[in-house]
Amino acid sequence: MTRIVDRRLNGKNKSAVNRQKFIRRFRTQIKKAVADAVTERSVTDLDKGEKVSIPARDTSEPFFHHGQGGYREIIHPGNKEFRKGDKIERPEGGTGQGSQASDTGEGLDEFVFELTREEFMQFFFEDLELPNLVKTKLATIHETKKVRAGHTSEGNPTNINVIRSLRGALGRRIAMRAPHIKRIAEAEAELENLLKRHNETDAVVIALHEEIKRLKKKVEQIPFIDTFDLRYDNRIDKPKPTTQAVMFCVMDVSGSMGPEEKDMAKRFFMLLYLFLTRTYEKIQVVFISHHTEASEVDEETFFYSRETGGTVVSSALNLMSKIIQERFPTSEWNIYAAQASDGDNWDNDSKDCTRILSEQIMPYMQYYAYIEITEDRHQNLWHEYLTLKSKWSNFAMQRIAGVADIYPVFRKLFEKQSS
Repeated sequence: MTRIVDRRLNGKNKSAVNRQKFIRRFRTQIKKAVADAVTERSVTDLDKGEKVSIPARDTSEPFFHHGQGGYREIIHPGNKEFRKGDKIERPEGGTGQGSQASDTGEGLDEFVFELTREEFMQFFFEDLELPNLVKTKLATIHETKKVRAGHTSEGNPTNINVIRSLRGALGRRIAMRAPHIKRIAEAEAELENLLKRHNETDAVVIALHEEIKRLKKKVEQIPFIDTFDLRYDNRIDKPKPTTQAVMFCVMDVSGSMGPEEKDMAKRFFMLLYLFLTRTYEKIQVVFISHHTEASEVDEETFFYSRETGGTVVSSALNLMSKIIQERFPTSEWNIYAAQASDGDNWDNDSKDCTRILSEQIMPYMQYYAYIEITEDRHQNLWHEYLTLKSKWSNFAMQRIAGVADIYPVFRKLFEKQSS
């Protein structure tokens, strides 16, 4: 068995193995700190590292010691204050925990552990995935993988196939030696008959000896292995199927969405964007913002624009349907969508939204998530979408009432499905 010891050093001269053990040990505290980071950070700082404070009592190591009770005699070297039989008063105050200041007793500061960006993101998106990611198609930029494709007579010495080469050499030796061995056997039989009638000094016997010697020399000169026998494992590049997916991010930027609601929507979509770009290589993200009119925008405009206006949600759904038909063939792409809104919409338009989703969008969707951002009661769009939820199993709905709900809702929408 081969044992590999990883002794790579990080910035604080602690081995990477020890760091991973520490992270596994304090997994609960770290996950809680990661979840709390969503509520405390700005949109632009979501993908940075994090400092995790761990109470001193949790960093204690187990050790063997005397239990309570019983009778013990202890002598400490250098004791000049106490004699046998003296009673020692218990120290006053001091809990030995936390970093609270007091005039008596002692304490310990909390241990602060800093996660790197990569470790932070790993905890952030642990056990998450895009549901129903099944359709596969060769992407525009083809990925390839090396596959075995028989053997070849030329190649890299590191790819030599010893067994196949020796097998070929054995067959060659058998084929080349066979005629000579047969002739040697015939000559030796003929020599045996001649010796019955002739002496060793006779010319015919000497000539036969010379022929046998020449044939045996030919057999010995046949090489054990020749360059002609060498065979190499042949590997070729085979196109590797890649899974293609597109995520539509639809955000309501109308006047009914106040600054707090827009900030929560942007936080949710920032989480989603980081999750997609970090986890999946072949994925495209389409950003759509809307008020009375919808438009496809870039990442910068989507997260930092201050545009506002009335509310017509169906404009965004019509634009999404158009983009799907023009750019993303449903036979080749896994199509996802996440829509964030406060749910406020014209009553007649909400019915149009349900119809557009049911007829033009949901039949081609792998997963559709609707997030309503409101503190109190549900709005009319939520009630209309309830009919879709009962009809389509891949339609999900969640409500975000405050910043603290963003991360739990995000994890609930994209948690890994059990096998």
